[in-house]
Amino acid sequence: MNKGLATPVALFVFNRPEPTRLVFAAIAAARPPVLLVVADGPRSGREGEAERVAAVRAIATAVDWPCEVWTNFSGANMGCKRRVSSGLGWVFSKVNCAIILEDDCLPSPAFFSFAETMLDRYADDHRVFGISGSNFSGATIADGHYYSNFALMWGWATWRDRWAHYSVDPPMPYETLRRLWGRRPLAYLSWRHVFRKLTTGSVDTWDYQWILTVWRARAVIVRPTVNLVRNIGFGADATHTVYDAMDIAKRPAWDGDASLLDRAPALVRADPVRDLVDERVWAMIDWRTVLLKYFPWLSRAKRWIVGLWRQSRLPAFLG
Repeated sequence: MNKGLATPVALFVFNRPEPTRLVFAAIAAARPPVLLVVADGPRSGREGEAERVAAVRAIATAVDWPCEVWTNFSGANMGCKRRVSSGLGWVFSKVNCAIILEDDCLPSPAFFSFAETMLDRYADDHRVFGISGSNFSGATIADGHYYSNFALMWGWATWRDRWAHYSVDPPMPYETLRRLWGRRPLAYLSWRHVFRKLTTGSVDTWDYQWILTVWRARAVIVRPTVNLVRNIGFGADATHTVYDAMDIAKRPAWDGDASLLDRAPALVRADPVRDLVDERVWAMIDWRTVLLKYFPWLSRAKRWIVGLWRQSRLPAFLG
């Protein structure tokens, strides 16, 4: 029988009952001693959303194992940025460390063991700011785990003292971006565009701020050399992960012996080869995406030219 975790688990939910049911079942199998549930409120004018929100909250608190359950439910809709950031602040006002899942991040049992072991191993090593369950490189378990510049949040963990560095509205990030990416123009321009949108308020999210927190601290994230969490939230009803054809939407979650992931690299520094894979398949940084970020009219011009070409070819095709 699973003896359960010693580490608290925080679950963030909103309005999707079926993904929540699957993720909660994975948490229930891990049997954490403390479960902290953070929920956003329904949006006004959305038919049936209040009922779905209520259903999700009932699913996420249906604990049938020895466990202390704490809830932080919002009556009104706060949006992704404010709800998740404030919820994490609440979580770390209650506990010193936590394994964190959103309602569309389905972990394998190995994820919980890996996260708990890494939280214990790196608790006093402030070069490490967190643990992520994601791996997109298709690597084997030979190297155990590695270090990354990218704090991916599809199943992750951190400590209260690291989260204390976080700011939901950080000051201008460009000095940090120049230090980290200044010698790589495509990466620099891509991240500069992301944070410009963030500082102007045109993006409603909390997670890029955590990535920036890690960069500012010159810290790294522990990552497994196999993927431990499957994102089941891709699709039209998602907030951000809309394109379910993306390769990362199809990555299975490995469920072997988590102790095989204990081996660590000799040096605590980001792995440049694996981080380049993340840039390509997760951040989607290449010259085409950077051009479209800065010149979005190029996409409209392409559609217009293709439309004209098709119209010009149609009479010949019919003739």
